[in-house]
Amino acid sequence: MARTALTGTRIRARRNLRGLRQAELARVVGVSPSYLNLIEHNRRKVGPDLLSALAQALGVSSDALVEDTDARLVEGARAAALRCDAELAELERIDEFTGRFPGWSKVLAETQARVERLERVVEQLNDRMTHDPYLGEALHEIISAVTSVQSTASILNDSGEIEPDWQTRFHQNILQDSARLAEGAVALVNYLDAGKTEETGLAAPQEEVEAWLASRNFHLPQLEHGDTDIQAMVQGQVELSSDASRALARQWIRRFQADARALPLDKLLAALSAHGFAPDTFARQFNVRFDQVLRRLAMLPPKASADLGLPAPGLVICDNSGTLMFRRGVEGFALPRFGGGCPLWPLYQALQRPHQPIRQRLVTAGRLGRSFQSYTYAATEVALGFDKPTVLQASMLIIPADSPNASDPGGPVVVGASCRTCAQTDCAARREPSILMSATQSADAL
Repeated sequence: MARTALTGTRIRARRNLRGLRQAELARVVGVSPSYLNLIEHNRRKVGPDLLSALAQALGVSSDALVEDTDARLVEGARAAALRCDAELAELERIDEFTGRFPGWSKVLAETQARVERLERVVEQLNDRMTHDPYLGEALHEIISAVTSVQSTASILNDSGEIEPDWQTRFHQNILQDSARLAEGAVALVNYLDAGKTEETGLAAPQEEVEAWLASRNFHLPQLEHGDTDIQAMVQGQVELSSDASRALARQWIRRFQADARALPLDKLLAALSAHGFAPDTFARQFNVRFDQVLRRLAMLPPKASADLGLPAPGLVICDNSGTLMFRRGVEGFALPRFGGGCPLWPLYQALQRPHQPIRQRLVTAGRLGRSFQSYTYAATEVALGFDKPTVLQASMLIIPADSPNASDPGGPVVVGASCRTCAQTDCAARREPSILMSATQSADAL
């Protein structure tokens, strides 16, 4: 919806507040009552001169009639109505409701946004409870200790006379198991408290690296011009609290350096300005691998992307097993926190077609599904040396499909975040469980 789509509704509301009749206001601004009626019902646009005259007659500024968060309020109110299965006739009057009651519309929009945030938190907590290896081990340790204490206490309570020697042993077992239970509980509490963030907390070195990059808008400007001290870049960083996360960060810095040398920023920005968003063209122009282009485009300076009119992209990287090794989220495209993603993602199709770029439009599942354009490429990472394993990595760049530079290669594919949290009820991957493992099996066969 355009920014001034509800200007007429606000003009009518202001006129009613001042107690003016429609004919009186029309006479003051020099238009016919019928034309003003069309304007007030949002059926005619208001020119700047007429808008200024209406604002003066109503005793308000022109900005008060046009400057508003119409689109956000309308979409928020519409999303709340859809959640409650509102009637079609009511949905068609959402714009009128927003114009007449902007305060209530703001309440609805903010409530809807909060519900969506809480739903995302619940999904992430579900993923964490299911896939976090340390959390599962800690809970198993606590349950084991509780069961042991309960069994020993039951023996002491149910048995008759017990020899002193055995009684002492049972008491020692209870003491040891209770100490183990206390240590496990303290360790679990410390683990959960140490990793708290705004929503669910960090749980792995990979997440620490992603948080570190996110705090820098996924761009490291000091690497654009020559070498730098990698060790100094990772030392003392709040987000990198473990040796494992610092080691992963150093790997990413070296990879960023290599990508920056292969695709210099000034030349890449010039190519973007000349050709638009064309990863295949850049791969040929700079004579680099397609996945290098995808990583470089995902790590551009935010200001440079904004100046070129490019949206903030998302980037996902996985290995042969399908496990996500890197995630840069993009608004509207949910990414699972642990494990693998939706088997319908082109990311997994690329594992079956290494060294072949894939371009595919994606639509997220659900009533409020959004459209995205994806560019995907899988390549082998070979370690030097005899008898070294070959690792296959796939990279998927995700950009909003309503971007002016996004192209549409064909029909969209409806995808979810993962099978555990997917909104699709009729999905090929659900009907045929073998599809869930097809990408991994094909990759392992390579």
